[in-house]
Formats: sequence, C-alpha cells, structure tokens
Amino acid sequence: MSKLCQICGKSPTTGYSISKRGKPKYLKGNGVKITGISKRRFLPNLQSFKLNNKKTKACTKCIKESKIQLILAT
Repeated sequence: MSKLCQICGKSPTTGYSISKRGKPKYLKGNGVKITGISKRRFLPNLQSFKLNNKKTKACTKCIKESKIQLILAT
C-alpha cells in the first residue's frame, strides 16, 4: 500500500535537512554557518485499520478529528 491517507489524501512531502555549525550571535558567538544541505522526505503518520472489512490507512489527524466515524455513519 502507498503512503497515502485514504480519507484526506495526505501524502509524503519533500524538504531539506540543513546541517549547521557555530554559535548564534545572540549567544555571543560569531554566527551559525550552514555546512550541508540534503534532500529528505516528510512522511505522514499513517495507521492501518479495517473499514467495512477492507484494510485502509488513515493519518492520525483524521483519526483524531473523528472523520472515520463520519464515514462509517453514512
């Protein structure tokens, strides 16, 4: 199964992981320098469960907001 929420459609997003060194100026340092940038993925927090005898995945935000119970009611 893909990393996709079956309720709201939330999927992985991309971003950057930034490595820094040095001490910030407000802490009496010379400043923070960026030493490396690499791409990374932010994955949604998916939980699997059964919905109408079919295995599905939903993000925790949908579970917390009770969107699943609204779908079961209809």
